[in-house]
Amino acid sequence: MTESPPGLPRRRQTIWVILPAYNEEHDLPVLLDRIEVSMLEANLHYRIIIVDDGSTDRTLEIAEKASSRMPIHIETHEKNLGLGATIRDGLMTACDLADPGDILVTLDADNSHTPELVLRMVRQIREGHDVVIASRYQRGSHVRGVPFPRRILSWWGGLLFKLVFPIKGVRDYTSGYRAYRAELLQSVVSNAERPFFDQDGFQVMVDILLKLRRVPGLIFGEVPMILRYDLKSGASKMDVGATIGNTLRLMVRRRLEG
Repeated sequence: MTESPPGLPRRRQTIWVILPAYNEEHDLPVLLDRIEVSMLEANLHYRIIIVDDGSTDRTLEIAEKASSRMPIHIETHEKNLGLGATIRDGLMTACDLADPGDILVTLDADNSHTPELVLRMVRQIREGHDVVIASRYQRGSHVRGVPFPRRILSWWGGLLFKLVFPIKGVRDYTSGYRAYRAELLQSVVSNAERPFFDQDGFQVMVDILLKLRRVPGLIFGEVPMILRYDLKSGASKMDVGATIGNTLRLMVRRRLEG
């Protein structure tokens, strides 16, 4: 997080790709290959942070093997702690390693998020946005393989957040596919009176936005996402009922905080 010494050229901007992974032995190799190709084609300087959340399959072994040919940093949890802790550790590690001018990108490790979209998100950050979300609700987005009831719940949840916690430029509050200006997260994490990441479950993505909306002057943006659940090899790890309950409690708590 240090600036280059006076007189020396600034290090090339790095795109930090953060992958929270839990039992992704089938999808992770495919995703890593896609990331490598897309980054090279876009001429982006990148590093990958994989947080293995206590996987019981070959996820960690695959990540370690891939690190011999790709710029991969690995964090591990001895047991499964959930998405909140995994996102926290991935972003905290990125904040520690990144320069302020870098860009941090989070996406799922199950191959449902298209890494080819990173270039478009990076361009928006470079154009002046602080946070860019890959959104299911922008014109041009496509969703495949997501059960209809879950799509309806997601849509209604997004509408509720838009009404209670409006953020200019944001329609998709729960998408885990995002790009952040590194210096923004470094600043809010280091200046927070309480831990910035304090949610254990899937509601962590919502909470990050609710906290960032309090930062004056931030510019949020979205790009249309192609969500490919049909490319996943396994079932979703989300407990829909628990996630709805946790998210509603989070909304009440943040609303009471003002």
